[in-house]
Amino acid sequence: MIKYSIKKHNDQIQEIKVTGHADYSESGSDIVCASVSTAIILTVNGIEFLGSIKNIEVDLKEGYFNLIVKENDKIVEGLLKNLEYTFEQLKTDYKKYIKNQKKEG
Repeated sequence: MIKYSIKKHNDQIQEIKVTGHADYSESGSDIVCASVSTAIILTVNGIEFLGSIKNIEVDLKEGYFNLIVKENDKIVEGLLKNLEYTFEQLKTDYKKYIKNQKKEG
């Protein structure tokens, strides 16, 4: 199961952590893992492309993603809220494979 948590302060995202594997199907054809991975990469690439990469710290490994916001701006916040929304949609569609851990903040 993929587990994610989102830490907020004053309704602004401060950290997103994602761990695990969905185990929806075998490696290479797991659409849940592929969807989560794609959403993460698109978010980080978007932040980089729009010039705000200096405002975040990213740790990405097999089965692990952690993003810490060093300095929030509209680009970072907008793209991270979009990532949060994407995770919520995936959780609705694949609730046995993705779980939101306790939100902090």
